[in-house]
Parts: sequence; structure tokens; C-alpha cells
Amino acid sequence: MSILRAAFFVVAVLGLGAGARAQELEPRAYSISPVGVNFVSVSYARMTGDIAFDPSVPIEQADSKLNRFSTSYFRSIDFLGRSGNITVVTSYIEGDLQGLVNEEFTAIRRSGLADSGVRFAVNLVGAPAMKLKEFASYHQRTNLGASVTVVAPLGQYDPAKFVNISTNRWSFKPEIGLSHAIRQRRLVLDAYLGVWMFSANRNYVGQLRTQDPIMNSQFHLSYNLTPRAWVAFDVNFFTGGRTTIDGVEREDRQNNSRLGGTISIPLSSRQSMKFGYSFGAYTTIGGDFQTLSFGYQYLWGGGL
Repeated sequence: MSILRAAFFVVAVLGLGAGARAQELEPRAYSISPVGVNFVSVSYARMTGDIAFDPSVPIEQADSKLNRFSTSYFRSIDFLGRSGNITVVTSYIEGDLQGLVNEEFTAIRRSGLADSGVRFAVNLVGAPAMKLKEFASYHQRTNLGASVTVVAPLGQYDPAKFVNISTNRWSFKPEIGLSHAIRQRRLVLDAYLGVWMFSANRNYVGQLRTQDPIMNSQFHLSYNLTPRAWVAFDVNFFTGGRTTIDGVEREDRQNNSRLGGTISIPLSSRQSMKFGYSFGAYTTIGGDFQTLSFGYQYLWGGGL
């Protein structure tokens, strides 16, 4: 692989940033890039259907139309000789929601900053930290990685309201990810297993609200159309998340699954676009919605 082709490859495989929701679908989240590579991305997602900012709030028969605008910054690093990276993500959300809140029909509009997150990932097996010249001759086989995502309660929150953009608590997700290239490395199979854990919201309409962990798994099968472009089939399943309010356990355990697709198209050696679509395949609470997204990213550094 030439240096220029390596640059195209980096642009193609890097995602648009880690999400902070159990519903996330992000193919190639454990792909490798040369040390010192940076990118910034901006993305937009349109979500419609049975969705709330937090699926476990007491809203039934929800019909929502939400717009999410996100920005992220990524940097590839050398972590004790292994390839690693750090990603920071922040979002702004606005939209309309209607449904039954405590059995009363309510229509509301919300807009403001969402909670911000940071993700640290490292490759454990399959690829050491590499400069661009080494990366140019790198061919993926089987990679095993791990990551930790932390989401801070920095978004808009009003303790007098049931429905908010922020969850007013810290969230943490440790995860392991396997990425395996097959069929002359044109097909890539990804599998992730993680768990979201949450601190308590101590001012949930004047009450204490806690939530059980949510187990999240993702599977992606992607195909390299060229060294510069790929498409992916995406599926996830997540379960758990039952909440307790002032010691009273609620019947709101989530068992949801989503299906979707992703395509990444480079525009130049430093720029690319990514498009995605997903829908609720099996839902119990707050997952029966559609998402259409697109994003732009710009790459620099690492000797490119």
C-alpha cells in the first residue's frame, strides 16, 4: 500500500466518533491508523418515531422528530507500544416530542447541548503502534481491542421536568471489540461487547433515580469497494436499564435491537463523507424509531 493509498484508507475506516447511547451502531470502531493522525468531523442525524432523549422516562406512545448536530475530534496515539486513540464528542439536539406523560397527552419542544463524551481505545492484539511508512505496508488480519467511554453531565437539564436532553448523571462504558478481515481482506467482520453503567440522578423531579446497567452488543459486516470506500451491514442488541425512583422499581427494562447500513466515501486524500440509516428491528421501550445520518470529516497529521 502506498503512502497516498494509506491516507485514503485511514479516512475510509475511521468512524465519526463514539456515540453515548445504547442504540449506537458504529462499524470499524477498532480500525487502526498511524500514530499522530488527527481528524475533526461534523455530522447530522434525523431521528423520527418512538424515541425520547432517555428511553426510560415515563412517556408512552411517543412520536418524536429530533435533529442532532455533532462534532468530534480524534487523535491516534502510541500507548505503550500499542496503537490507540482518543475521541471527544459533543452534540446539540433540538426537536419536538409528543405522547402520554403520566397518562396525560403532552407536546413539548426541546433544544440545547447534549452530554459530552470522551472515548479511549487501544489495540491489544494484532497491530502495534505504527508510523505512516510502517502503516503503508500493514494488512489487517485479526485485531482485538478495548475501549472506555465516559459521558459527562454537561448538557441542558431542568430538574423540574421529566423530559430533558441531559440525563444529569455520569455514564461509563467499558467495551471489547474484535475485528477480523476475510476474503483477501475485502470483507471485515466486527463484533463488540460492552456495558453502559450509570451514576445516580439525585435530582430527578426532586427524587433519586438510579438505573441498572445496559448490556450492548454490536455486529458489523463491511465490504471494501475500493481502498477508499466501503459499505457495511449493522446490527445491535441491548438489554437491561431498569430504573428505580426513590426505592420503587419500574417495569421499564429494555430489550431492543436495531438494523442498519453505513457507507463511507472519500472526497480526497484528507476528506470523506459517511452516510447511515437504521431502524428498530425489535423494540420494547423507546427503540422503535428511524435514524438517517450523514457526516463530513477532515484528516491531517501523522506524516500525511
